[in-house]
Amino acid sequence: MKQYLLSIYQPDGNPPPPDVLEPIMAELGKLNDEMKAAGAWVFAAGLHPPSTATVIRDKDGDALLTDGPFTEGKEHLGGFTIVQAADLDEALSWGSRLAGVLAPLAIEVRPIAW
Repeated sequence: MKQYLLSIYQPDGNPPPPDVLEPIMAELGKLNDEMKAAGAWVFAAGLHPPSTATVIRDKDGDALLTDGPFTEGKEHLGGFTIVQAADLDEALSWGSRLAGVLAPLAIEVRPIAW
């Protein structure tokens, strides 16, 4: 089986208030449990805001560190799930389910190159 990265993109800014976020997180927990039961779930994580990021570039053999996200934008990577799937269609099916739970957020599905 191949592994796929399901990237969750979200707008910059504060998260939704608890009365909005809690039901979404409950549905996400159910979907994660379903992925686990199906043997598809490998790993998932949420990320801290992009302002906590540090970008490292090599400059003549020295590490050059810069605060903040790699790119500026109105959306950022907020979290991800890694799934095992027989093929892209199966991975897209899980990605579609995730998009349904997290609507209107976008989900990007990409194969992992091992």
